[in-house]
Amino acid sequence: MNSQNLLKISRQFGAPVYVYDAEKIASQYQRLTNAFKGVGSLRLNYAAKALSNISILRLMNQLGSGLDTVSIQEVKLGLMAGFKPESIIFTPNGVSLEEIEEASALGVQINIDNLSVLEQFGSKHPDVPVCIRINPHVMAGGNSKISVGHIDSKFGISIHQIPHLLRIVDLTKMNINGIHMHTGSDILDIDVFLYASEILFETAKNFKNLEFIDFGSGFKVPYKKGDIETNIEELGKKLTTRFNQFCEEYGKELTLAFEPGKFLVSEAGYFLAKVNVVKQTTSTVFASVDSGFNHLIRPMLYGSSHEISNISNPKGRERYYSVVGYICETDTFGSNRRINEISEGDILCFKNAGAYCFTMSSNYNSRFRPAEVLWYQGKAHLIRERETFDDILRNQVDVKNLFETPKAEVIK
Repeated sequence: MNSQNLLKISRQFGAPVYVYDAEKIASQYQRLTNAFKGVGSLRLNYAAKALSNISILRLMNQLGSGLDTVSIQEVKLGLMAGFKPESIIFTPNGVSLEEIEEASALGVQINIDNLSVLEQFGSKHPDVPVCIRINPHVMAGGNSKISVGHIDSKFGISIHQIPHLLRIVDLTKMNINGIHMHTGSDILDIDVFLYASEILFETAKNFKNLEFIDFGSGFKVPYKKGDIETNIEELGKKLTTRFNQFCEEYGKELTLAFEPGKFLVSEAGYFLAKVNVVKQTTSTVFASVDSGFNHLIRPMLYGSSHEISNISNPKGRERYYSVVGYICETDTFGSNRRINEISEGDILCFKNAGAYCFTMSSNYNSRFRPAEVLWYQGKAHLIRERETFDDILRNQVDVKNLFETPKAEVIK
């Protein structure tokens, strides 16, 4: 998308606002599909947690994607968006047996990541196909805060617990139809990912009725010019060769599955915010916007770097600014960034705002969450209205009758 279209959207729908480019999402989906075109059966399950707006889910369904879900609410959103139950995989962490049974009753693929629930579910529902999530004890991501494959992770069943796992499967006679891993986000080293894949292949040999092997995702996307990213084409070539070889050894063609989230939607997203105040201190020039970590928490939570540009003044001379928000906390989007000269009222654009941005927003400081807009076939479509004060009060129960006692009597 170009800056002029983004500016028009900010005028039409107001700021702050999230904007998603459907064409970029489609091209990323196609890129990943092309990278693994040598696989006989490929399934891409979009990770709904990255961006769960129902219109985005409908777009993914139209592209031919399956859906990776982590809560019963995401399962129900996926069904409402038109996904068939068999196209949805439920991969929760730390949820109750009851929630897993509820998802199973809806007909979706169950993925279990702990021995306790595996034994309980297998004992009660031995005929229901189950995928098992293992922890390969491999940290393929570059950031410890978003890596989930290390030995101290709460995710997955440790490879050192495979004998216990196999005993449960044997005693319950449950049906294991898939094996899964997820090492974490921002995968830089393909060889480390391939090493983890070998652990998954070795584990898969223990199960005779598999239908698919799910390699998770976590592919890194560039956050700034010249930034490194996962070489999807190289990974596709190497993993395809090894996967086809494994299928030959296994004796039947399996489905290769991934659960991309960030890779599909991150670069398609833009967050637009208006500058409220330009404040000069003794050492810093602050550009304070009408937003905060209530809308975009990733820089404060993960230390992520989102490129920030002034689309109102693209040709202005560059100066150094620290871009901050209006939340009554340390609330910094970027420190000492070179940005075209900023004036109050300008619109700043934050790139890579498609994944884990709106979905992690909140009403902290009783602020409204912003609108969402989908840019589709050259037109802007509102897919979430901006919240109002009524939304802040919704579901609150005002117990004002409790406080109608005169103050003097309360003191007594």
